[in-house]
Amino acid sequence: MEFRLIERIRELTAQPRDDVRIGIGDDAAVLAVPGGQELAVAIDTLVEGVHFPRGTAAADIGWKALAVNLSDLAAVGASPAWALLALTLPDADAAFVEGFAEGFAKLAQSHRLALVGGDTTRGPLCISVAVHGFVPPGKAIVRGGARVGDAVLVTGTLGDAAAGLHALQHPLGDGDTRGGLRDYLIERFNLPTPRLSAGAALRGQASACIDISDGLLADLNHICVASGVGAEIDAALLPRSSALMVLYDEASALQFALSGGDDYELCFSVPSHRVADVQADLSRLGCGVTRIGRIVEGAGVRVRGVDGEWLATDRPGWEHFA
Repeated sequence: MEFRLIERIRELTAQPRDDVRIGIGDDAAVLAVPGGQELAVAIDTLVEGVHFPRGTAAADIGWKALAVNLSDLAAVGASPAWALLALTLPDADAAFVEGFAEGFAKLAQSHRLALVGGDTTRGPLCISVAVHGFVPPGKAIVRGGARVGDAVLVTGTLGDAAAGLHALQHPLGDGDTRGGLRDYLIERFNLPTPRLSAGAALRGQASACIDISDGLLADLNHICVASGVGAEIDAALLPRSSALMVLYDEASALQFALSGGDDYELCFSVPSHRVADVQADLSRLGCGVTRIGRIVEGAGVRVRGVDGEWLATDRPGWEHFA
């Protein structure tokens, strides 16, 4: 049964690439790295009940397992090429594997990513994906490059995914007419969009970058720590979707935007004189981008409220071992 599941995954995720010399079916993949390119590698693990609720559709799990890794490649400005998949299942559930592989493949095919190997085993539902991508020599964007005076920007809108999880956990009452807005937020949680085109466009322009997986405050602080700087952001500038603002009050929407995880948008710093060019470049890609603050001397991230006062931020974001 294990090998039948592996073969079905291979069939559903097949993606031809000239640089795959040996893919699924041997003890190891053999891959050709294009001359002159640097290799970017990332890995993430999703655990049922931690990263996605029990009962989540298999196709959504497949999509998200790949998306969160592609988001890491986007943050360094890399273009995806290959992936490895380690799939742990409670049982040999062919229907689950079928749905999972279809969701995984749908996202993989849109980025010409080939699944080249992996492993299946029995245990609590858990998925680990390792992705590999290419970046031109010396062009990878790191967390440690932010400088005092840089502007801080984000792609997309913030807080939708955390609100989507909250919506899943707190269903609307019968007769509530806002179901479409709720569905939008839940889709943002289940099917995040990795900003690969935006990441590639930021090569040579962004001084530092990170994807927002644990929450804006927590992830921007990673940039601050790596760069030896502080950051100030303006709450009034945070981009938030109409769905978020209709379904939740201002205080809740702000908390989701500041501390909610799973958006997988990019947060990055750019020298001030390049802000207009970056906004124009990302707009041409169909990716919204908003300037939300600045890099300053000091340490940590401070948030200025709409009244001009500094806000207390005692919940910076998700921590696995808090």
